[in-house]
Amino acid sequence: MTILVASDLDRTMIFSEAAAAMPTPGVHDLVCVEHFRDQPLSYMTRAATGLLREVTDAALFVPTTTRTVEQYRRITLPGGPHRYAITSNGGNILVDSRPDEHWRAVVELRISDSGAPLDHVTGELSRRIDASWVHNFRVAEELFCYLVVDLAAVPVAFVDEWTQWANDRNWAVSVQGRKIYTVPVALCKSAAVAHLRSRLETRPECRDGVTVVAAGDGALDAELLQYADNAIRPRHGELERIGFHTPGLQITAAKGAAAGEEILRWMLALTAAHRVRGRPFVGQTATEPEP
Repeated sequence: MTILVASDLDRTMIFSEAAAAMPTPGVHDLVCVEHFRDQPLSYMTRAATGLLREVTDAALFVPTTTRTVEQYRRITLPGGPHRYAITSNGGNILVDSRPDEHWRAVVELRISDSGAPLDHVTGELSRRIDASWVHNFRVAEELFCYLVVDLAAVPVAFVDEWTQWANDRNWAVSVQGRKIYTVPVALCKSAAVAHLRSRLETRPECRDGVTVVAAGDGALDAELLQYADNAIRPRHGELERIGFHTPGLQITAAKGAAAGEEILRWMLALTAAHRVRGRPFVGQTATEPEP
């Protein structure tokens, strides 16, 4: 049995220094895994870096993030480089760091066939915001958009009202830290994971099937956690705030970077029984089949 571990990154595997320390200030022994403009940005605990290497040895670890390709490439994850990654909330599947153009075309067709177009959404959003509380308004790879905001200054009714407007047009809204994402419902991580799973199942090495293990903390991870055969979320973040549950879902006891460690230990326990010794692991050295 092949284990595909699809894990969100920010606030699930990697953390800002402040987020890593919640709820206990002064967490030490952090290892920087991302720099931006020569400044340290994201961290894991030293223990987590070792655990992630073990998970990568035991399973096919697939970083699965809402970050764009460019933002994802700033991260140096232990155990990498990873053969596959899913970025842009499922909009891109990277194979050996290169976007799969076939999958991107499939995604664009799905989005165009459902919901309001991106320019309509961004135009409406522009009319509802102002510089007193929005620091940045960004369009990500012509797929979705997000705001970087001053959370304390966001108008009280904005998120609820914007969510309702977006939902009526088949878009979803997610608040993750200082970012407010607006994403087409057709753009989802689970679809990309399902596509990758189906490709792996064509391989002789995967004749016994592919089991999906998933982790995530935000509303944009909810459908991935529902899709997975085994799923876990940390006891912090957007899903914790809304009280998200799905059958079989595990929830960590810890918060912050300690939750990241707990998630990795749980993943290791699941994959330990399926470790294949003495042969290359599927997906890391085998030839990639045609899509």
